[in-house]
Amino acid sequence: MDARVRSRAGRQADVLARWQLEDEGWTAGKIDHHVRRHEWRLIHPGVYLLNHAPPSRRQLWFAAALTTRDSVLSHGSAGACYGFYRFDRGYEVVTRPGTGGRRRHGLLVVCRSRMLQPDLTRHGGIPITTAARVLVDLARGLDRKRMGRVFRESIRLGHTSARQVRRTLERHPAHRGTRVLRMLATRYATIPYRRTRSDAEGLALEILHDAGRPTPLVNVSIGDEEADLVFMDARAIVEIDGPQFHRFREEDLRKEAVWRKAGFVVRRIPSDAVYDAPEALLDICPE
Repeated sequence: MDARVRSRAGRQADVLARWQLEDEGWTAGKIDHHVRRHEWRLIHPGVYLLNHAPPSRRQLWFAAALTTRDSVLSHGSAGACYGFYRFDRGYEVVTRPGTGGRRRHGLLVVCRSRMLQPDLTRHGGIPITTAARVLVDLARGLDRKRMGRVFRESIRLGHTSARQVRRTLERHPAHRGTRVLRMLATRYATIPYRRTRSDAEGLALEILHDAGRPTPLVNVSIGDEEADLVFMDARAIVEIDGPQFHRFREEDLRKEAVWRKAGFVVRRIPSDAVYDAPEALLDICPE
């Protein structure tokens, strides 16, 4: 295999498409010879995995996006690739230019769109729709709770912003199921999700926002120790404790002592309570 093709395969997690080899001048006979000689494995028609290990999820994402020149990873597959949506259905989803409904082809689901160009990018080298477009495409199938979670996570992980989501919604006003997403992107546009370390922290900021409470500083250093939610005027800190609190209790109590010495009142709440009993959060946060 020549250096250019090998280099391309390396950038694509050892996945190559037949059309890419043809672009390099390979004949059908040469391609078939390499497939047989090196036992390349067929993932989709015309898309090969060059190594013999079980395919990783990243290789499956590459393979799906390389099924045609104009395919891009989208919907649940794209959300999983970005890391803000759990998607494991035994198939991958791509979108191609054009019209028509979803079609299943073996391990691939193909969607069509007449407005793809403004929403295209690459993530880890994989052709993919933007994170904002993923949210728009997923909106139809998600209830309010799940939509809120993926919205917060997509921003927390730095893949998009409320402003980018609003702009994408403006380009797709007829997309079904986007009412909740539109509300989230407008109502919570000023919340600093990117400062949060967990979804529970992001939801806590929404609860405080809706109750008209002051917006705290998020994950800032007090006495050289990072605190979750800091209300400077009230000299109060609220820590949202996940499961790791019980594993590192001594360390957390040490930090709490530092904050108290700096003149702050420290209150704690389990992360589950943020979801199940938001009033408990409001009870311990300054008004």
